[in-house]
Amino acid sequence: MKIGIVGYQGSGRSTLFEWLTGVTPNPSHHHETQMATAAIVDPRVAELCKIYQPKKITHAHLEIVDTPGLSRSHEGSAAKLAKIREAGCLVLVVAAFDGSDAAADMVRFEDDLLLADLDVVSGRIERLRDQIKKPRPNREELEKELAILEPLLATLESGRPLHQEELSVEQARAIRSFQLFSEKPRLIVVNAADDDAEPERFSTCAPPGVDLVAVSLNLQLGLTKMPDDERDEFCREMDLQPVDREALIRQIMNVSGQMLFFTAGEKEVRSWLIHQGGTAVEAAGGIHTDLAHGFIRAEVMTVTDLLRLGSEREVKAHNLMRKEHKEYLVQDGDVLFIQHSS
Repeated sequence: MKIGIVGYQGSGRSTLFEWLTGVTPNPSHHHETQMATAAIVDPRVAELCKIYQPKKITHAHLEIVDTPGLSRSHEGSAAKLAKIREAGCLVLVVAAFDGSDAAADMVRFEDDLLLADLDVVSGRIERLRDQIKKPRPNREELEKELAILEPLLATLESGRPLHQEELSVEQARAIRSFQLFSEKPRLIVVNAADDDAEPERFSTCAPPGVDLVAVSLNLQLGLTKMPDDERDEFCREMDLQPVDREALIRQIMNVSGQMLFFTAGEKEVRSWLIHQGGTAVEAAGGIHTDLAHGFIRAEVMTVTDLLRLGSEREVKAHNLMRKEHKEYLVQDGDVLFIQHSS
């Protein structure tokens, strides 16, 4: 899943992108999407390494996409929004410095996304209505799709984003190919001024059900570029506390509906991403397609049990190692050993 960093021009999108990934965006490509990865540094990996002493350690990564900033005048917005649709989760950056109104920008940007979705859904409904007027062998199928989409259009017209609604299986299937913005999970990052002493006040501005983080992105990016001793001294003198970048990356992972499972052994300890509700065979396929094709079963234990007891042997001795089938729903923190046919 791609995580799209979105916002208006000058909000600090590219600063967040660089802070999370360590990659400086190419300014000559500011009209295009630029992608890099951000490592998900989970403390459980380090604890697993104490048990296995592996030759290799690998962290899961989020795919972060820096998208072109929208203009408040809406000039060129359609083309830029088309490039954002491929993202499965949105991180909206809003400026809260130099007189910017962060609360107003949150509402304005959500309205922009909602209007873009209205165009897509209403356009499809208009085509369906035109097609239904003519004799067609699939007319019943078209009428069914229209009946599914019309309530969704009414929801959008009322100003409610779809990610706040509980969609039926049929509704989710009908709009899957549309890649609607209003059904994507999102996180809001308020880019506060360097000298803002109370950035937490912005938390009350978040829409219902949407997480919000307030941070001075320019300041935090600058801190990461300092040598450790200089950064520590600067923070002491200015009474600053660096923001935990790894914690923010894990929060983005959670908001995007993803979680971690682990594989562990003397060769490698590794964390893997899987979507919440993913199955054991999907986890196997994420490791290697051959594991999914030849899947027999998964041996599963929780990382909590493993770290508490100190070894696989002890986990098995306490009957806490389970054998699960391919439809087993993977849980965050599961340690998997995939048994498969060659």
